[in-house]
Amino acid sequence: MSDKLLISRRQIHLICPVILVSILSLALEVGGFVVESPTNVRWFAAPSAATHDQSSRKLKYLGSRRLLVVTSASPSSSSPRSATPISHRQDQVTSLVDWAKTLASIQIYNDGVDLAETDNAGLGFVATKDITSGQILVQVPADVALTVEIPGDGPNDNGNLRRLCRDSNSLVLKTLPWFVQFSLYLHALMETTDGTKAKPQLDRSPWLASLPSSFDTPIHWTENQRKEWLQYDAMVQSVARQEKNWKSLFDQISVSGVFPSLSWEQFVWGCETARSRAFSGSTAGRFNPGIYAFTLLLVAVYIGFGLGTLEQAANGAGVVFSATVLKDFVLPKLFKKKQYVICPIVDMANHNSVTFAAQVSLEYFANAYSLVTSQSVRKGQPVDISYGSRSNDQLLQYYGFVEQNNPSDVYIMPPLREWPLQAMEEATGRQVSSGRLQKLNRAGLLGSSGQQESDDATTEDSMDDGGGGGDLYNPLGGVVVNRVDGIDPAVVQALRALFSTDQEWDAAGQAVGNFASSVSSGNDRAVLLAAKTALECELKSKPTTLQQDLDLLKQIETELRENKSTRTNQEILAIRFRAEKKRLLIETVEKLRV
Repeated sequence: MSDKLLISRRQIHLICPVILVSILSLALEVGGFVVESPTNVRWFAAPSAATHDQSSRKLKYLGSRRLLVVTSASPSSSSPRSATPISHRQDQVTSLVDWAKTLASIQIYNDGVDLAETDNAGLGFVATKDITSGQILVQVPADVALTVEIPGDGPNDNGNLRRLCRDSNSLVLKTLPWFVQFSLYLHALMETTDGTKAKPQLDRSPWLASLPSSFDTPIHWTENQRKEWLQYDAMVQSVARQEKNWKSLFDQISVSGVFPSLSWEQFVWGCETARSRAFSGSTAGRFNPGIYAFTLLLVAVYIGFGLGTLEQAANGAGVVFSATVLKDFVLPKLFKKKQYVICPIVDMANHNSVTFAAQVSLEYFANAYSLVTSQSVRKGQPVDISYGSRSNDQLLQYYGFVEQNNPSDVYIMPPLREWPLQAMEEATGRQVSSGRLQKLNRAGLLGSSGQQESDDATTEDSMDDGGGGGDLYNPLGGVVVNRVDGIDPAVVQALRALFSTDQEWDAAGQAVGNFASSVSSGNDRAVLLAAKTALECELKSKPTTLQQDLDLLKQIETELRENKSTRTNQEILAIRFRAEKKRLLIETVEKLRV
């Protein structure tokens, strides 16, 4: 009995200092978080002014699904993606750089990059000297960035938002999609710079002035322009869904009275600014050196006054460290927290999915975001990043530009049930029985019939995350053709079953699942002919050919040089877009040669 009591007292003697140190230190952690500046950005790793430490964590711009590697980055503010005149935007950028260095404490190390005009992408980062891999070019303090945390926490500058929206609707605000919250956030900042409300701690008006004043994205085109210019039903339908969904969200805000002063045009501008400039990553806690300094002080007092042993103090400090790891890294992962960030200066980086030479990192110990080279760059070359594996559908719809020979590009064909069956039968010399079509329909391989689309107003926007990782919202089950793999393997399997002979069909047990691999050389030939015929019919359905589009683009270039062009930026973008789609189809047809 006495031994057990002795053990119990020892345990209490060991646990008490642990609890004391932990509670006091965590209290300091919470207090430090509350009194932080308005931008409570979480994340980051250890930086070096000259060389990027490998312990830093990579962020993802809204596109890639890789953990923390930049995937949704922003397009250059004044490239052809923006409707603002280049000369005026260059003046704005000069003011922006001055603001960044003098007021926002943004560091541009070693004068390695400058914001200048590039050959194909407009204004962006250009190397001013030869740069090696792993160099930090730009570092932005976390409290200069704008963040929205999902789910639940919403914009980091809630005080600013409360001055503009009714407190009773704060819950409504936090349930809106991240890009809508950002739209309201940007609107609130615009109001403060206009002098209509209280000023924020940091005057961001030079950065706000550098943002594009308008976008050339298809949501601003008429329905007839989308159909005539794009020549691509999948994009026409996608933009129509986007417009419907965004109007539903705007109506929700209008009815709730969250932002009574917000117009539809302002709402759309904010959403497009957020989707084209924000990057995302899983949430991590913000590094707070105060908690470790305070813990060290408690340990010194605990030992110095003879309150316990060094071992007991070390146990307490260990608990603090463990609790910090739990709070900053484990719990956010467990609750699937995600942050979306718009980072001034860094958001000027242009996209190139092939020759990108930099990435954005979250520096935990520096509480900062860094633009870091991922490979060497020669003087005069652009320093681009990758927004992730984004198709031209996503780039045009949400960013307002088109990437030539985009390796992540796709073409969404109509669902298999709408393919030209008679033409495919003639090409293959085989007839398709209705029984097999029914089998494929039950297996879900023919796509949806009619306009079976989700009623969720945010479904499509959630799929792209700001586009996420090349995922496409494809509600009707259209056949996806991509540049790397060609036709979807599931569709190839369906075609094997559809154009199999009666003997092959019976040998497979009349089960579509047994056509996952090749069944015969004759069947393979029929599948190639059927797929090739469908793609050729899709190309023939277009009002113009690829060559006609390319000739038209050359003509427009000549007219632009001579100041004779009457075409809008939107129409030129559409021609480039449809040319890329036709190029992708032609490449795929070439791969399907028998």
